[in-house]
Amino acid sequence: MGTVIHTRAVVGPDGTIEIRAPELAPGQEVEITVEVQATPEPRRHVSEIIKDLPGHLEFQTAEEVDAYIREERDSWDR
Repeated sequence: MGTVIHTRAVVGPDGTIEIRAPELAPGQEVEITVEVQATPEPRRHVSEIIKDLPGHLEFQTAEEVDAYIREERDSWDR
């Protein structure tokens, strides 16, 4: 196995990647593997995450919660 060079690069606007390795000889054959780093998702507030949950009902006040529970209990008697 030959020399292994680990380096990082940024992809240019036209999709080019430039690698400088002065330790390599001109004309030397190399094999290049590109590993794309995962892009972290932007951080969101917990209330935004909860809003996106399926079946979620958002209440702004305790009174709204009480009214919802009261309506649900009333529907059981119908």
